[in-house]
Amino acid sequence: MDDEIHMSISIPTDDDGYALLKCEYCGSFFKGTPADLQDDGVLNIFCPSCGLISDSYVTDDVLELAINMTTNLVNDMIYDAFKDLERHNRKNSIIKFKAGKKPHHEAEDPIRSGIEALEICTFPCCKRTAKIKPLLKMTGAYCPFCGVKNYEIE
Repeated sequence: MDDEIHMSISIPTDDDGYALLKCEYCGSFFKGTPADLQDDGVLNIFCPSCGLISDSYVTDDVLELAINMTTNLVNDMIYDAFKDLERHNRKNSIIKFKAGKKPHHEAEDPIRSGIEALEICTFPCCKRTAKIKPLLKMTGAYCPFCGVKNYEIE
């Protein structure tokens, strides 16, 4: 029996091909293209707002979906184990065991790209683009790919 369980969550992109990210430190949202975010040349992703490197840029929607998917899977596995125990204890057993009703599944709502009030900005230091808040575009933002503070963003 294989003890590993693999689950995947597809994170959608918006119409321009950008995926939504959230800084775990300041809570600021920004977007990057999957190609830029997964590029081996990019060692760390910096938050455009606070400039810090976060361990995870997972949004609350993705986290909630992952928790719900895991909860549903674990509940199904426990129910199946109890159902097997119920079947094996039916015949000539002193102890009777009932598995009960199948557990209720948590909603696994699909993820939406969300937050459309972000603008595409080209960072001259890396020649890459990201979507950031319009206010950051005016006041300056940290490049998500190298961490340099840019005051003149295109």
